[in-house]
Amino acid sequence: VTAHWEKFMATLGPEEEAEKVQADFVKSAVRDVRYGPESLSEFTQWRVRMISEELVASSRTQVHEADSSEKPPEAGAAHKPRARLATLKRPDDVPLNLSPSKRACASPSAQVEGGPVAGSDGSQPALKLEPLHFLQCHSKNNSPQDLETQLWACAFEPAWEEGATSQTVATCGGEAVCVIDCQTGIVLHKYKAPGEEFFSVAWTALMVVTQAGHKKRWSVLAAAGLRGLVRLLHVRAGFCCGVIRAHKKAIATLCFSPAHETHLFTASYDKRIILWDIGVPNQDYEFQASQLLTLDTTSIPLRLCPVASCPDARLLAGCEGGCCCWDVRLDQPQKRRVCEVEFVFSEGSEASGRRVDGLAFVNEDVVASKGSGLGTICLWSWRQTWGGRGSQSTVAVVVLA
Repeated sequence: VTAHWEKFMATLGPEEEAEKVQADFVKSAVRDVRYGPESLSEFTQWRVRMISEELVASSRTQVHEADSSEKPPEAGAAHKPRARLATLKRPDDVPLNLSPSKRACASPSAQVEGGPVAGSDGSQPALKLEPLHFLQCHSKNNSPQDLETQLWACAFEPAWEEGATSQTVATCGGEAVCVIDCQTGIVLHKYKAPGEEFFSVAWTALMVVTQAGHKKRWSVLAAAGLRGLVRLLHVRAGFCCGVIRAHKKAIATLCFSPAHETHLFTASYDKRIILWDIGVPNQDYEFQASQLLTLDTTSIPLRLCPVASCPDARLLAGCEGGCCCWDVRLDQPQKRRVCEVEFVFSEGSEASGRRVDGLAFVNEDVVASKGSGLGTICLWSWRQTWGGRGSQSTVAVVVLA
């Protein structure tokens, strides 16, 4: 946009009216500046308009300041020098590094000099964020015209050090799984399975003994979808080192147990949730998975969430028909189990049939759940709800917000 501004200004004559020129520049920039894939054309045009208007506003400010400093003291209101248009550079604190695959953006609030640090009432200011990168790495044949391939899930790689954060994320959609560096926007690895459509990904970290006898930490990514297969990917090496034929129907979601790094839950359209022990790969990089439990559901499970305070004892699932909980303790004799408790979100039975397609623990007590038909996110207390269930099989959640 800055380059277009400079080129546009170079073609103008001195007699051009400032306001008309500035309006023409904004229209010209929106029309002529090309950037990014076609699928983002509407966003690109909006962003170009915003940047163009910022340049125009900055131009007016600089012209006004220049005129004020040059105006002699004796000059009256009748003497008004003509506004001049200047070729501008964007401020140094507003990056404008564009590339065909990504764009770094600055927060609008960061561009306001001397802005308030907090609200006038002492509250924190509203957080304003902009996207850092736009990637279209799941398109068929890498075509920017592919607007049909959907992305179904993403998951961050576990941090290698305690208390650290990870900037590596896995995404799945179509027949591909991508591993992306969020800071640079670079696709580090891409795994493709022709004919598959991946719906879910989940990470775990395993300690593996190498052929030389050394212990090494592996980041393993599980990916599953339409075919009912779970593929175990060695991300750094870039290959699939194990396939679990988990279900006869599509797998909707999967997750690893936070209590046991080799325990993997898979949830399928066959209305079953299965707990697997994927084991640790041998020296030939092969997994030998074994089935531990089968949990029956009355509707299709969409989200899985081990209970934060007891992940090795209870599993929550958001399903087409509501939210359910199972006993997943392995010291119990039954290897096939039904739902222990069904949770409802209002008094009466009519709420029990509502879909729950989003589910997560905020902390060890607070659960966030989302139902597509409700249009809201519900925060409820696990401890209060579970503690007050008694012997009931259907329990109303204790809503916090």
